[in-house]
Amino acid sequence: MRRLLTTLVILLVVIIAGMTSLVFLINPNDFRQYMVERVEMKSGYQLAINGPLRWHVWPQMSIIAGQTSLTAPGAKAPVVSAENMRLDVKLWPLLSHQLAVKQVLLKNAVVRLTPDSEENQPGAPVAPSTPTPVAPAAPDLEAGWKFDIDKLSIVDSLLIWQRGNDDQINVRDINMEMDKNDNRQATLQVSSRISRNQRDLAFTMTAELDMQHYPQAFAANISKFTYQLSGADIPVKGVQGNGAMQASYQRDTDTVKLSQLNLTANDNQIAGTASATLGDSPDYQLNLTANKLDLDALTGWQPKTDETSGESTPAVTSAPVIARDVDNQPNGLSNLQNFDASLALKVAELTYRGLKIQNLVLNAVNQQGQVGLSTFSGNMGTGTFSLPGDMDVTGKQIQVHLVPDVNKIELGDVLAAYGLPKALTGSFSLKGDVNGKGLSAADFARRWQGEGQLSMDNAHLNGINIQQLIQQAVARSSDKVQGLERYDHYSQIDTLRAQGQLAAGTLTLKNLEGQSPMVTAKGNGTINMADQQVDMNLLIRVTGGWKGDSNLINTLKTTDIPLRVYGPWAQMGYQLQVDQVLRQTLEQSARSAIQNWIDKRKDSKGNDEVQKLLNK
Repeated sequence: MRRLLTTLVILLVVIIAGMTSLVFLINPNDFRQYMVERVEMKSGYQLAINGPLRWHVWPQMSIIAGQTSLTAPGAKAPVVSAENMRLDVKLWPLLSHQLAVKQVLLKNAVVRLTPDSEENQPGAPVAPSTPTPVAPAAPDLEAGWKFDIDKLSIVDSLLIWQRGNDDQINVRDINMEMDKNDNRQATLQVSSRISRNQRDLAFTMTAELDMQHYPQAFAANISKFTYQLSGADIPVKGVQGNGAMQASYQRDTDTVKLSQLNLTANDNQIAGTASATLGDSPDYQLNLTANKLDLDALTGWQPKTDETSGESTPAVTSAPVIARDVDNQPNGLSNLQNFDASLALKVAELTYRGLKIQNLVLNAVNQQGQVGLSTFSGNMGTGTFSLPGDMDVTGKQIQVHLVPDVNKIELGDVLAAYGLPKALTGSFSLKGDVNGKGLSAADFARRWQGEGQLSMDNAHLNGINIQQLIQQAVARSSDKVQGLERYDHYSQIDTLRAQGQLAAGTLTLKNLEGQSPMVTAKGNGTINMADQQVDMNLLIRVTGGWKGDSNLINTLKTTDIPLRVYGPWAQMGYQLQVDQVLRQTLEQSARSAIQNWIDKRKDSKGNDEVQKLLNK
């Protein structure tokens, strides 16, 4: 045992002595210039190392450098700068006077991907799509040293990213490791977070890189990507998920392509492909599909109910609210002016504001702010909708034009989605042409106009029973007839048709006709969308539900009774002229009866007096 311990001590002394000898015999500053020239020869980038290089022997044989930067040819700012750099070297090659770097470690580095850090060589030719062979090193450079790197590590660093004149995006707390092999293949692991506009995005990524044709082209297989998004206007529990994709970049065409894209967000999953041609005016192409997409879960939207109107836990973390005039709202889609794009989206089941939409298809093309919606269609319950049109977002306000074709959509669900009272429900259909400014419900209620044919099946006018109102009013005026004893708290109309015209937030209804087994109606009126007011002038015939005097009932069945319905949607009032109409009807009946009596007794002496009375 003593002999073994003695051997180990001797071995340890030899190793320490050898490392100490290397530190004294090999000066790392001897190959400083070699590294600078080698980097420039292979990539064209300028490597700057300020201060002397020094050895660090424990726990890893390393070379420590001071402030270090890497700058592209002609760039105004370095691509990478760090306060210090550590090169972990392999011990065995040092014995043969070779520098083999196991790892380059940059801590508190700043990576700039901005216009100032880009290569700038006026008149330089475009790089070919195939790699240009690296020129052989000068004999004096290869004579003493071999420079190679196996691994690159970046710790607690910052990425500054900017395209053109766009705002800068700061990616903080970057921790990255990249291992490469002799075939220019590399494995990348990175984690970081992005904070912007009171939102925080934390992510991790694992990828396999193919750098055989770098810098002209490279490809990546992103096998694992996880993220979590939280902050202002994000659900309290946040949005999190994972993904995977194949990515490639071609320098001569400045094109990025994504294939086999799979991304989850909470319980949602999106798949498809994407490509982008970058440059001064980027062009994006997206082709996406999803079996399920719940936008309410991603945005934290909740319906307005009596229970949620009081104190409750907010679904989202709200950003500060800035009061604005609706007519002076900023153009929220102005960024579409900066690029071209096309989107093909198919969703089997979409949830938006509580609405369940099946088989959604969206095909849209953007040309620097001119947006065309060739297809925007889907199913809701047993109904369908199609909303093709176009948008212009190049001005201060969004200009919208739509040609809606809606068939048998439940109107009550749409009203609930936008927090409006369910004053009228039923199977709604519309064919029309509308246009306006803005996309919000407030914009639609004030700044849209258009016209169309409206119809409803199985319509319920909630909160008021027209048949009951008329029958009760008639019963109060005459004891000869009565109405039904049991009533519902709504008016049911089996079919309803009207011509609608929207202007300045007011929907004008003309040629309105409604029919049900007990009631027929016709008339016109207006609906004020902004103030949620209604004013309808109707002529009603109650054709069923009577009992009593058959002659009076037959008269009532053919009599139009004026009815005005007006006031707020949630609490409508009415004016009913039953007494006047009933009096006129009874008077007309009496006149007819007297006239018949006179006609039958033309030779009677009292006919002249009766006729004078009738004429009065």
